Amino acid sequence: MSASSSALAQIARPYANALFDLGKESGSLGDIEGGLDSISALVNDSSDFADFLKSPLIDTEEKAKAMNAILDKVSLPALVSNFVKTAAGNGRLFALPAMIAAFKELAAAERGEMRAEVTSASELTKAQLDSLAATLKDKFGKDVALDTNIDPSLIGGLVVKVGSRMIDTSLKTKLTAMKVAMKEVG
Repeated sequence: MSASSSALAQIARPYANALFDLGKESGSLGDIEGGLDSISALVNDSSDFADFLKSPLIDTEEKAKAMNAILDKVSLPALVSNFVKTAAGNGRLFALPAMIAAFKELAAAERGEMRAEVTSASELTKAQLDSLAATLKDKFGKDVALDTNIDPSLIGGLVVKVGSRMIDTSLKTKLTAMKVAMKEVG
């Protein structure tokens, strides 16, 4: 884990733990996870929104006002809305994706699941995702919830991260390995 991602995890974990505890206490973990999935989709689908969250050039108060305006227009569980507003008010929006990931890990552990991050060159079909989930369940002995991402630069294949393990079958990696091998020969 790099130093920056470690620092991000240190910022994200207390927020995720607090939201998880509130959700567990109120019995609304599923609703919270659904609301956080909506925010994740917005971050993944809109590079402008992702840049807004990370930008150090936008004042914390301005970010908080903008985020409050966005949250007032969408239908999210109150705990999720208040959580994001708190992160915005504390100047922690840059860590929101890490907070969401940490919460999802806690929720998955509560359900007895593992989480896997799957990155593919193009969108996977439901049948492909089901097959991958079944294969991972056989390998790890637990249900595996999949978080999917698309990275066209992979060309083909998959990159699957489960905990500290990574399985990289992407064409991009194979081509890079061939390129290195050819340089060593020549």
